[in-house]
Amino acid sequence: MSAQTWETVLDTAALVLILLGALLCLTAAIGLLRFRDVPTRLHAATKPQVLGFVLICLAIALSMRSWPVVAFLAPVVLIQLATAPLSAHMIGRQAYRNGTIDRDTLYTDELADADDPPPGSTER
Repeated sequence: MSAQTWETVLDTAALVLILLGALLCLTAAIGLLRFRDVPTRLHAATKPQVLGFVLICLAIALSMRSWPVVAFLAPVVLIQLATAPLSAHMIGRQAYRNGTIDRDTLYTDELADADDPPPGSTER
């Protein structure tokens, strides 16, 4: 294959990755608006959004064809992969403590035996 053909293939792959990433980010935004309870909103806020972000960063790396760009995007993606689950966990834990999660709909309630105060309680 010639260099021109490789550039066309890489540009097409970058286009497809950006479209897929944008579609995943759009579904995450729609999920945040449409879902009613905290656990499903957290799912919508973390999983498709992070995957969409990773796909867009990969598309940028392919389209720029530069190692400094890859070196810049790699820590950005790693930080996103580290902070999204952590923030979702903290938001879910706080929603559980506040009592905004309907405990009857939980499949498994692993925090039922924890030392957390009951919802609505002011003691710590």
